[in-house]
Amino acid sequence: FPCTCATSADSLTEITKSGKQSSYFTRNINMPTVMPGVGQLARSRTQIIPSAIRSATCMVDALKLVSFRSKGTSAGTANLGVVQGGNVCPISKSSARDMRELIEIHGHEKPSVELDIAAALPLKEVHLLAPLQQVGAIICVGKNYLEHVKEVDSSLPGISQVSVPEHPIIFTKAAGSLAAHMDTIKYPHGVTNELDYEGELGVVIGKGGINISRENAREHIFGYTIVNDVTARDIQKKHQQWYLGKSMDTFCPMGPWVVPAADVDIKKSLRIQTWVNGELRQDGQTKDMIFDIPTLISICSQGMSLHAGDIIATGTPSGVGAGFKPPKYLQPGDVVRIAIEGIGELQNCVE
Repeated sequence: FPCTCATSADSLTEITKSGKQSSYFTRNINMPTVMPGVGQLARSRTQIIPSAIRSATCMVDALKLVSFRSKGTSAGTANLGVVQGGNVCPISKSSARDMRELIEIHGHEKPSVELDIAAALPLKEVHLLAPLQQVGAIICVGKNYLEHVKEVDSSLPGISQVSVPEHPIIFTKAAGSLAAHMDTIKYPHGVTNELDYEGELGVVIGKGGINISRENAREHIFGYTIVNDVTARDIQKKHQQWYLGKSMDTFCPMGPWVVPAADVDIKKSLRIQTWVNGELRQDGQTKDMIFDIPTLISICSQGMSLHAGDIIATGTPSGVGAGFKPPKYLQPGDVVRIAIEGIGELQNCVE
């Protein structure tokens, strides 16, 4: 885990020998091999970057925070970690017990954590869980991309007013619909024949609040993740409320990790792409949102408190299965892969 710190080799060596502990770890620290004491530290159970250099330019690039468990362990055993290259490094329980607590501690700031380097595992030996095991509200936005509005209004008449929304269309998904990267999406046979996908950017709320102004909205974002707003279109059309068609078990794949807001340049447009069985279906840009992220946070918090760990799924670009003629709905065996620039890829198979 090489790392770059704006501090001298001598000061780092002296601090290392002192044994002072910190809850701050960074990627890219280039520790000279001639420095005494560093090798011994690297072999210890926990690698620590001491508090005396916390003010140095010691920040992790594109921090990928995961919830995971080792393959073969019980379903209830979850750990918090950081993905570095092809490995997962556990975060010490002294930093946070789970993702929700980490978010509550750090709010909108990039988290500082202590890593258990000796316990690092290859990614292939762990099962990534949904980043938030105890998610708060899953708030979703409908028809938030102009081209998607057009395909919905022509292909799914009756699910909403036929027009570009003057105000965001807000609905929710059940917390029980969560699924993780590489989990299967369970096809609810006998319930729906129109299973669809929607690749979306997910906003993870860091600092809670009520009546948040658009100008201050970014101060309430912890980070970003990827969401697949899986939908049973026939159920969505059958009921005026979308909850049932959006909330079946495994209908909210999320992950594979959370990237802190400081590591994602959201002012730059992010590309969102979705493939089904290798066929590119969706290819959009976040700049094309009708209602941008600060606006959504502000509107969703009017008279209603947002809490740390809440998720806002910000809508999907055009290219959903229902928008094709004839429709291209998901079938058992299909593989859905969603990629968002600067965040990663979320993949699930329909079963």
